[in-house]
Amino acid sequence: MYWLVALMSFAIVGLIATGLYLELRPAATLRLPRWSAPAMGTQLLVFVGAQLGLLMLGINEAFAEETMEIVEVTEITTGMGLAILGAGIPTALSTIGAGIAVGPIGAASLAAITEKPETLGRTLIYLGLAEGIAIYGLVVSILLLNRI
Repeated sequence: MYWLVALMSFAIVGLIATGLYLELRPAATLRLPRWSAPAMGTQLLVFVGAQLGLLMLGINEAFAEETMEIVEVTEITTGMGLAILGAGIPTALSTIGAGIAVGPIGAASLAAITEKPETLGRTLIYLGLAEGIAIYGLVVSILLLNRI
């Protein structure tokens, strides 16, 4: 199993090293077709190669072993089902609200950053506040699920 972790680590380190090499190298050392961006193509090749190696070498290790544990199934009543649905509603509505809020704020922050790049910090705070709406809904849902 350790070799699987080593191969995954090789994929990530190879991706980072290839990106750094291609970013810092002189422009004329590597000639690739014009249609392929050198950094993206090489990084993709290294990453896909490592992932194919993971797939070919580690497919048996990744499968879960079957257990013969007998689990007693309890029937969920209509009231319990409605309670679980009700606990999920705050997350759904708050996520929709956060999506509606982030759209215009993101567009306005991009416009503000292009005019004055020093406003990046403020605009990120506004985006974080809008995204916090979804976190609040998730917290409420978790609290409701703990009460069920």
